[in-house]
Amino acid sequence: MTQTPTTAEVTVHVVAGDHLDAGNVRDFKLAVEPMLKPNAKLVFDLSGLKFVDSSGLGAILSCLRQLNSQGGDLKLCGVTRPVRTLFELVRMHKVFDICNSSEEAIRAYGLTA
Repeated sequence: MTQTPTTAEVTVHVVAGDHLDAGNVRDFKLAVEPMLKPNAKLVFDLSGLKFVDSSGLGAILSCLRQLNSQGGDLKLCGVTRPVRTLFELVRMHKVFDICNSSEEAIRAYGLTA
């Protein structure tokens, strides 16, 4: 999993691999923990993911809740069709701000990429 700071104000984290599930969710949580700071603006790029199970979805949702409780926010981008289908099935597309690209997500924060 890689982290790419896009601007001084927003961090874009590219979620590596093609799945986020019970087998690797612990690694994901360890990778993103340092980014979950007060007032942080994050973008998770999910363009490589083809599968997310309930534990992966729960980990992403936990990040959003933690950031929101500290005055930060999380946006998602590059959501593939199978992952988008899951998000719609469990109504998470109503919870997350989902953008097409990291640039669009940064603009959604009111910044320029």
